[in-house]
Amino acid sequence: MIHLLKEVARGKRGARDLVYEEAAEAAEAILTQRATPAQIGAFLIAERVKLESVEELEAFVRVGRRHTLRSDDLPRGIDCAGPYDGRKSSFYATFAVAFVLASAGLPAVLHGAASLPPKWGMTLQDIVQAAGIAPADLTRERSMHVARHTGVLYASTERWCPPLGELRPIREQLGMRTVFNSAEKLLDVASSPFIVFGVYHNTVFDRLARLLIKLGYEKALIVQGSEGSEDLFIDRPTRTYLVENGEFRLQIYDPESYGLEATPPDTQWTPGEQLAVTEAVLRGEADLAYTNQVLLNGAARLHLAGRVDSLEAGLYACKALIDGGEAYTAYLNWREAMREPLHAASPF
Repeated sequence: MIHLLKEVARGKRGARDLVYEEAAEAAEAILTQRATPAQIGAFLIAERVKLESVEELEAFVRVGRRHTLRSDDLPRGIDCAGPYDGRKSSFYATFAVAFVLASAGLPAVLHGAASLPPKWGMTLQDIVQAAGIAPADLTRERSMHVARHTGVLYASTERWCPPLGELRPIREQLGMRTVFNSAEKLLDVASSPFIVFGVYHNTVFDRLARLLIKLGYEKALIVQGSEGSEDLFIDRPTRTYLVENGEFRLQIYDPESYGLEATPPDTQWTPGEQLAVTEAVLRGEADLAYTNQVLLNGAARLHLAGRVDSLEAGLYACKALIDGGEAYTAYLNWREAMREPLHAASPF
């Protein structure tokens, strides 16, 4: 590990990018903790200063996948990849969207963990727990069982990739973004052909687009969304990169163009409030801004996966699924299945 550390830690001018094989060697040493905590911390900080290359990111993702209990026998759909450091001021539209997609026949994959740096925000896992699903119940076996019957997978990532859980103390002590903030979102636990991937800064669009091409996704949408998430804004246009056929291009989603623009209420978010608004959206009883945000994001994801021919068609489909109660029923089925004993009689 020391010989690799010397290459990336020579300072801003002297450091060089590792070739794929070197980066894979470093990733393996870190994930297996053959490297010492001091070496791991130094490497992660040096990479943060230098900025990870596409090859380095690819190596950390592919090595991470080898240490992940991935499944290729789940329904294949769309991976919704948001930041694991959570949110502080915005609605988690992606949670409600997952049940709209499932009710449309498009399996949805959600994943996350307890909060991480640098933001230390509220996480998707906090909302799942607010729904009455205890951390102990978030086993891989249960999540896969429920996904097969409901079309929604929630993966507690550190259960699926145990080395990430073992690295958590080091990441918490560093308190900053590392290469794992990107890599953990790309472990692809369900072998999904489609992905929506949230980013904070448009400066990473090009690098991540090239990475997603290397990883072989059929189609991908990189979203500079709310708090770095995969959620399109509803009160202003959102910059995205569409990745397909080995190419990528800028694509702007403007809610005003579809008559959807609305200003979300000023809300003091807690996991319970996030869950309450999610359930209100799925029942058709929420503030217009939240409902419109779910409609826009659902339509964009259906279109990305080729389930509708246009965004407009996606909007009509999502609205019908909410108005008809199918999306709320999908949520209730998922919630109850996640709560009940795994070996109880199946309600499906």
